[in-house]
Amino acid sequence: MVLMSQLKAQITEDIKNAMRAKDSLRLDTLRFLQSAVKNREIEMRPDVINDDEVMSVVKKLIKQRKESIDQFSKAGRNDLAEKEQKELSFMEVYLPAQMDKAQVEALVAKAITDLNASSVKDMGKVMKEVLARSAGAADSKLVSEIVKAKLN
Repeated sequence: MVLMSQLKAQITEDIKNAMRAKDSLRLDTLRFLQSAVKNREIEMRPDVINDDEVMSVVKKLIKQRKESIDQFSKAGRNDLAEKEQKELSFMEVYLPAQMDKAQVEALVAKAITDLNASSVKDMGKVMKEVLARSAGAADSKLVSEIVKAKLN
């Protein structure tokens, strides 16, 4: 018997709930998410997908939504930006609580000290370390900005 990751099981359960509630936008969004997870699962064969892999798929889709919201807002298509924002909120449920800027700055400072990083050349090492320590709770764009500022 193959065990399903808890996150994948939660997505499946939320799809059922959206069907019962007749919430078509949530249902479409979650089905799209489930499809992306399934595609990732097919890529990984024969490995069984775990919560970390599901989380990476969710993060990728969230990043796409944020970029779409930005593009639609610039183009004056607030109707589409609003739809993407709703989809984004449905997906963010599957991420751990995000760290605020002060917490990320503290984590970056500790990583820089631990790795003896001194220049922008060390940015990759610091980024990798901070993202690993945050376990998905830090926004990579924010981490990148803070690391770049601290190493300059």
